Amino acid sequence: MAAKPAIVMVHGFWGGAAHWANVITELHRRGFGSLHAVENPLTSLADDAERTRKMVRQIDGPVLLVGHSYGGAVITEAGDLPNVTGLVYIAAFAPEAGESPGGISQEKPPAAFENLAPDSDGYLWVKQDKFHESFAQDLPEEEALVMAVTQKAPLASTFGDNVTAPAWRAKPSWYQVSTADRMIHPDNERRMAERMNPRRTIELDASHASLASRPGPVTDLIEEAAGA
Repeated sequence: MAAKPAIVMVHGFWGGAAHWANVITELHRRGFGSLHAVENPLTSLADDAERTRKMVRQIDGPVLLVGHSYGGAVITEAGDLPNVTGLVYIAAFAPEAGESPGGISQEKPPAAFENLAPDSDGYLWVKQDKFHESFAQDLPEEEALVMAVTQKAPLASTFGDNVTAPAWRAKPSWYQVSTADRMIHPDNERRMAERMNPRRTIELDASHASLASRPGPVTDLIEEAAGA
């Protein structure tokens, strides 16, 4: 049996690498030994893609990239490295060349769009008192509170950064749609998934934070991709 690939997980806006905690423990329980989670600066798509590339280049052997939310744009941009064998999108952006997360969101605004608030330094936040209902309505209130207080805000300009050459055009992909997502419109997720012609698309009755609320089926999809 072939050795399991390394898994590199890429977080999105308003979170950090620790958002993958439940998936990490589930992957470890299933025998995945080479697990890595990027901590993106969220300062530009170019910066975040380069941070991800640096981590991938440190790994010998095949790598499966897994992106949540804006992390999907990052793996789309950074997934062209030769040892990347596949891409898994978890309620994530999968832009085409010349598209940005912001542009996709404006086409079909998500339910929580009005709960985003810029600050005077150019960072964009999810309002703390709206975080639970916006990002993670299927998590316990206390868990969502910790996410709200520790959220990592992106520079708002990052929303407008365009993907140059989408890796999903050349690499096999898998996609998980969150049907109760309030941060990316579920129909946007379905459209992005359909056009990349993934090996499998699954739909979960989950919030945007499906990686935290539904780690079992999310890990099932990652495990399937790793086995392919």
